Amino acid sequence: MNTDFTKLYINGEWKNGSSDNRQQNVNPYTGEELFTIQTASKEDLDEAYTAAAAAQNVWADELPQKKQEVIENAIALIKENEDFITEWLVKESGSTRTKAELEIMASINILKEAASFPFRMEGKILPSQNAGKENRVYRNPLGVIGVISPWNFPFHLAMRTIGPALAAGNAVVVKPATDTPVTGGLIFASIFEAAGLPKGLLNIVVGRGSEIGDDMVTHPVPRLISFTGSTEVGRHIGELAGKGLKKAALELGGNNVFIVLDDAHIDQAVDSAIFGKFYHQGQICMAINRIFVHDSIHDDFIEKFIEKVKKLKYGNPAEAQTHVGPLINGKQVDRILSDVEESVGQGAEILLGGEAEGNVLQPTVMISVTNEMPIAVNEIFGPVAAIIPFAADEEVIDMANELPYGLSGAVHSSSIERGTNLARRIHTGMVHVNDQPVNDEAHVPFGGEKNSGLGRFNGQWVLDEFTTLKWIGVQHSPRNYGPFINELS
Repeated sequence: MNTDFTKLYINGEWKNGSSDNRQQNVNPYTGEELFTIQTASKEDLDEAYTAAAAAQNVWADELPQKKQEVIENAIALIKENEDFITEWLVKESGSTRTKAELEIMASINILKEAASFPFRMEGKILPSQNAGKENRVYRNPLGVIGVISPWNFPFHLAMRTIGPALAAGNAVVVKPATDTPVTGGLIFASIFEAAGLPKGLLNIVVGRGSEIGDDMVTHPVPRLISFTGSTEVGRHIGELAGKGLKKAALELGGNNVFIVLDDAHIDQAVDSAIFGKFYHQGQICMAINRIFVHDSIHDDFIEKFIEKVKKLKYGNPAEAQTHVGPLINGKQVDRILSDVEESVGQGAEILLGGEAEGNVLQPTVMISVTNEMPIAVNEIFGPVAAIIPFAADEEVIDMANELPYGLSGAVHSSSIERGTNLARRIHTGMVHVNDQPVNDEAHVPFGGEKNSGLGRFNGQWVLDEFTTLKWIGVQHSPRNYGPFINELS
């Protein structure tokens, strides 16, 4: 595998970008410069898309076992190089080692599911209303897919498009987030190149959104744009894609609720809340944003929650015992602390934490929060737990659905039916009963409602996203067109 990530990867070649700009890659914990790369220009992007289109025409007709072999080779390479990938996730994205290991495992599961796709490109033969005719429906790859990958779970969230797209017969062009050019992009070129993927099918262009971001979407070649990131940027991408009549798979922001009903098992709920809130510093689209706790158990929940949050070790993500590492950059720290300060000014109280050490924000717990405060309204994307009391099921349903997001969520109750019935009334794409909202399984549909995105990833659902259907009608015997033709005889 190639380990020099200072170049772009276009049409099977590692090459310098032709932009005048250079981009630093920085360790978010130490501030150390990892390397500097010459970024891609619009001409580089055009070359990548052109190469992808040419290669995809051949790849679409490749035997399914050949496509499957490449995917299986990639799985083997990831397993062989797990330590190498982990090190990059730790030093580039601020991942703790535990988070990196889970992220790699999730990516392998995505590829295992994708490995079946070449043999699942099935069609149908349907009856016809016309005598002597049959209707054949063929499933074909879309063509070229553009991917704009995020920085929080860069390896997994890029792979969940790259793997299935290639397995279904598409070609891919990736623009990784500027904070994670390796783990969100260049490392895949290294993996799939070693796995035997024909050149041109996977291209990685590194560059800022301000320079090539819009062109990633508006270029005439891609038929679908896959984006994971903020709702604001996703809406812009959706608008650009819509103008070009392109499909868009958008997994956007979340304001995920964690509801603890009065009959919940408090200890179980506390453990779930700590994982769902502080895993990867809360920098997860599915992470808990608002913790709703029933009045009758509010104080007990907070006491047990605080006791365990105090035990979370924060700091250097390279140390195996660290639970909470750095945020990706200082802007994120400043943004979150501003929301905390403004919410305190509106009556919220900080019970624990509330300060930053470099890019490491202490695990923070806030109470006396209302649903209207910035720390509740805005997507936190950091290690701050906002706890909000409620008095009745109907009240918490209304508060949960009040904001315009709908990605994930969780409900805790000792009654499975009560918890499930309430979960069904939360307007989200995913809800988990007696669990926390950070879940992603390769065979289960993943996606949101409202401002949390469009489309579904994983399993058959992502195969539907990345393919198109073609109807071919076959008339086996002469068709009688009735009076329209008979009058001409």
